[in-house]
Amino acid sequence: MPFVRIDAHATGPDRLDALGRAVHDALVETLGIPPDDRFQVLTGHDGAGGALRWDDYAGVHRDEGIVFVAITLRSGRSAERKQALYRRIAELAEAYAGTEPRNVFVTLTENADADWSLGHGLAQYVT
Repeated sequence: MPFVRIDAHATGPDRLDALGRAVHDALVETLGIPPDDRFQVLTGHDGAGGALRWDDYAGVHRDEGIVFVAITLRSGRSAERKQALYRRIAELAEAYAGTEPRNVFVTLTENADADWSLGHGLAQYVT
């Protein structure tokens, strides 16, 4: 049950939708997330109502096409599966939204079963 936040610079609804689909499809393909397990917050920043900041850290040149993808999910995936996820997100972001892979910045935050409530005030993953 991942929770995804996508923040993109100068982005309208069509590109945000394409980026959301790219991340969701990558999660399904690489981590085996169920296809109907989509929970996303998609935000475009125009510089007036919100802004993004970036530099060329780690030798990666980024520009106005930058996309920040923050994924919160339960722990337990191997480094290899995470790397496959990062690659697939970058591939699909390019295919679906025309986003250059160098502009796809992904972070994962892992937590435990008790850290989720999917509704009704319950922790559904706690038995």
